[in-house]
Amino acid sequence: MKFPRTVRLDSSDLEIYETAAAAGEWAVPGGFAFADADPAQLDRKARLAFGGAWLGTESFGWSSLVEVGEIDEAAFFQVVERLARHFVEAYGAPDLAAALPVARAEADHAAGLCEHGVHTLLAIERELGEAGLVERYRVITPSRAADHAKIWTLEPDEEEPDGKA
Repeated sequence: MKFPRTVRLDSSDLEIYETAAAAGEWAVPGGFAFADADPAQLDRKARLAFGGAWLGTESFGWSSLVEVGEIDEAAFFQVVERLARHFVEAYGAPDLAAALPVARAEADHAAGLCEHGVHTLLAIERELGEAGLVERYRVITPSRAADHAKIWTLEPDEEEPDGKA
């Protein structure tokens, strides 16, 4: 099964989010974290997470990008369980039994976003619309032109004067 995994291309996540996810964490969109939030009332770091970050499922920190990864069944169910525990501890779900189906739905949604090749980068954009929270997902493709200029080439070794290479 495919599932989003946080990726860190540089150190910017460490600077822009209150808590940054570690590289390689399984991730979900995490819009539930902003279900009752007024973006105008969020501090700068929370507003940045609201606008375009994925939620890591180990640290519950934020990541600007994820890549499509392969997850086995055991790891998937660990993600579901961690999410359910997080719903109880951070959001007041009444108990684990009540939180598990909601966590499973969030994990299934995250897996459904990964209908791309492994290592494909995904970004999220989030805003508050008339009907509530709106999330858009996009695939990040390299912008390098196919006809880019080479900046170096490999040259064969020159022969020595006696004809030996």
